[in-house]
Amino acid sequence: MSADNKDDNVSLFDLRGRPMDDQVAHPGQEAPRLPKRFYKEASATPVEGGFAIQLDGRTVKTPTRQPLIVPSRTLGQAVADEWAAQTDYIDPRRMWHTKLANTALDLVAPRREAVIADILSFAGTDLLSYRAESPSSLVERQAACWDKLLFWVAERFGARLKVTSGIMHVKQDDDAIEALRRAVEPFNAFELAGLHNATTLTGSAVIGLALLKGQLDAAAAFDAAHIDEAWQIEMCGEDEEEAARLAIRKSELEATHHFILLARDIVC
Repeated sequence: MSADNKDDNVSLFDLRGRPMDDQVAHPGQEAPRLPKRFYKEASATPVEGGFAIQLDGRTVKTPTRQPLIVPSRTLGQAVADEWAAQTDYIDPRRMWHTKLANTALDLVAPRREAVIADILSFAGTDLLSYRAESPSSLVERQAACWDKLLFWVAERFGARLKVTSGIMHVKQDDDAIEALRRAVEPFNAFELAGLHNATTLTGSAVIGLALLKGQLDAAAAFDAAHIDEAWQIEMCGEDEEEAARLAIRKSELEATHHFILLARDIVC
């Protein structure tokens, strides 16, 4: 782990200059070499623009070497708690709030329009717009859950998305996508980071937006996004690998929802 003595900040790069978020082992690879814990205390300190994450009084930096400053006290404390919870080694895989905060500062803030465009691209092929043709039990289950969400997004934001059955592509009206753009544009980088992550985890910009706006909690959002999988399990039984994959996705969605709440300073 390197330290930047010039500005008295702590860098999130190890001695090889590799960002911590990249230190994740992939199948067939050796486990990542994690940096040793080198600090005693972690804190969230009020500064101009928010709360700086500090280790023994020195400000943490993101992988692109920006000061790690978050917008709310509650989020700052959650990030500091992640650092405080590290034992002999610092494992970024156990630091979800830190990872999303880094994403907000390094990847979202400098390219807001690209991130918004990516979210809107999900809306163009939103999960909720593509329904099963059969069996009737699945068709009814999708409609019971998804129709309410489409009604909500239409009433709340004026975004009326079309629905189709099967795999035939349906082009959404430009007015609907533009309405969603107006809904998303006011969000700050931290909210956008959470929304983008929720959207990619669920395959639905509508579900992501409903999560951010408090229309759904994490459990309801996960269930809405996985109606097909739940029905398949009921029909054919549970596959261990699929169950493990879904469990990871659910935990990530729960952590993303928690990040969104804290970024908005909602105590939960």
